[in-house]
Amino acid sequence: MTRTINWLSSSVSQRNHQSGSMVAASATNCLLLLLLFLFSFFLLTCTPASSGADIVFPLSTSSRWVVDGAGRRVKLACANWAAHLEPAVAEGLSKQPLDAISRSVAAMGFNCVRLTWPLFLLTDPSLASLTVRRSLDGLGLFESTAGVRVNNPALLDLTLLQAFQAVVSNLASNKLMVILDNQISKPGWCCSRYDGNGFFGDKYFDPDEWLEGLEMMATIFNGSSSVVGMSLRNELRGPKQNISLWYRYMQRGAEIVHSANPNILVILSGLDYDKDLSFLSRNQVDLSFKGKLVFEYHWYGFSDGGNWTADNPNQVCAMVIGNITRKVGFLLEQGWPLFLSEFGVDQSGANEVDNRFLNCFLSYAAEKDIDWAIWALQGSYYVREGQLGFDETYGLLSWDWCKPRNSSFVQRLAAIQYPFLGPGLSKNSPYNVIFHPMTGLCIVMNSRLKQIQLGQCSESDAWSYTKKLKLMLKGTQFCLQAEGVGKPVKLGTSCKDSRSRWEPISDSKLHISSNLTDHGGVMCLDIGDKGVIVTDLCKCLSLDGTCNPDSQWFSIVRSNREVNGLILRKFLPQFIATCCMLKWSIIEIPSGPCSLLPPILCSSSRFEPEVDCIRETMCALSIDQEQAKLAREPLEQKQKEENKIQTQILPAKKLYIAEDDPIRCYDR
Repeated sequence: MTRTINWLSSSVSQRNHQSGSMVAASATNCLLLLLLFLFSFFLLTCTPASSGADIVFPLSTSSRWVVDGAGRRVKLACANWAAHLEPAVAEGLSKQPLDAISRSVAAMGFNCVRLTWPLFLLTDPSLASLTVRRSLDGLGLFESTAGVRVNNPALLDLTLLQAFQAVVSNLASNKLMVILDNQISKPGWCCSRYDGNGFFGDKYFDPDEWLEGLEMMATIFNGSSSVVGMSLRNELRGPKQNISLWYRYMQRGAEIVHSANPNILVILSGLDYDKDLSFLSRNQVDLSFKGKLVFEYHWYGFSDGGNWTADNPNQVCAMVIGNITRKVGFLLEQGWPLFLSEFGVDQSGANEVDNRFLNCFLSYAAEKDIDWAIWALQGSYYVREGQLGFDETYGLLSWDWCKPRNSSFVQRLAAIQYPFLGPGLSKNSPYNVIFHPMTGLCIVMNSRLKQIQLGQCSESDAWSYTKKLKLMLKGTQFCLQAEGVGKPVKLGTSCKDSRSRWEPISDSKLHISSNLTDHGGVMCLDIGDKGVIVTDLCKCLSLDGTCNPDSQWFSIVRSNREVNGLILRKFLPQFIATCCMLKWSIIEIPSGPCSLLPPILCSSSRFEPEVDCIRETMCALSIDQEQAKLAREPLEQKQKEENKIQTQILPAKKLYIAEDDPIRCYDR
């Protein structure tokens, strides 16, 4: 910013020296206004919608949304961090410093952690009195003790509860929200149908002890704004589970937690390993408080009943999403917040079930814009099911906790880490983005390369998917058009023929097709070389289970968050008109990490921007003539007043915004 201010100062001085005219001053004013606008735009589009620094605590609920104290949507994009296994210590403290772990969570784009805890940590004095050192040594984990001594010496002789509090405090210092999850009663790996921890009345699951522990935990963190929610119990299961006891104890638990800490969200899980809340469609919970209730569910590739490797992926995806909708998803339609508190995949890439599941999941997560928490953060465990140093292939971090296990997987999650919809995101009317689950990217326009391709969803253009099945660039007369087999799609203005009509087909409704009667028949959107969007023959529409449709799966997602093209189309016309009057030419602004401004050609002989070169330049800006007129009127009046003064015609300039140096201006 300092560099830019210095540049502006020298530019103003030089230009006034060269011209000595009011036109030069006007040109400088035009440039300054434009630069100020662009900087405001950069700040707006580069700030995450639900970053910890911006949130007004405490959180509450509004219809299906989690919102902050200002009424703005806060999307929970969390990582599960286990602290419920035998040592009852947050995993990984022997591998890396606590602050390094917290910073890695934030660096991967997450805004919260679902931190698990065992009930006995609070209700069993013999466990609660242990220090971290004694807990690890007592399990024979001497190597882990040595690792904690090196990486987190300040934690080694704290009690287990004090160490747990230190983890929460450090997460808060890194602007990360925390959801406390009672994962299990007796510390250990979760979960088995017959492990004694599954349902009220099991060997280790005394309802009164559980209620006591919930009250204690809620009280301990009353006053901690970073602790935004409590999940009352993880994965209720086993032969004793029944609906009547669920209502009895979950409602009591909710009331107790809310009474002890009225600021936090109260999160209720369902039955059958947290896969089933269908009974709520007949009888909703009855609580004394409002605006704090959230429901949670779990979803894995191995738990949804689909045969991903043998059956057609389109059919399996449609089936499992139908199951999700019937068992839990209906709550969104009824206006209840729904938190997917666990999902995950084997990040080695070798598990075909998980690979296919993930693409289906990401399409659902984007379309429904759900809050979620991935299993898991930890790359390894002190001990799991008797195995020391167990490698967690579902973990975001590597075995040594030094780096992401699979950086491309983390990048795929980026699109769903930020909200698409919700109150307070912007004043925009809803529009669409076109999401590609296999890559986690969206369709964008690359103005430098003059093509439509995949790019970061934060840089997506705003589309309008019409009732006539047209994909229109919002605010313009341009539509997406198919050109033929293997050919890149284009923007055009003749939008009445079949090649401009895009219909979701297949059981999954993830194939976006167009009928090119004279160019090969029905085509589907696909990915060509270097991420260019093409159309090709549709894949996997038959019952073939060996077929892989991933490259052709797209989701048309509703959104109302700010996007670059939409902001620019809304506010830029007056700047364009000003610069055109002064014979300035905005020639090229290529896409960068936070912006995608298409090229705009300003005529030196008339005020309004020309649009006759749009097909060649992939220009996304179409300025309505009335808008242009409104923008011109005050400028024309000012020009008339200044006509009395001898003016000097400025040489045309081009404004170039690059990734490495935000603002430069050159003579053309």
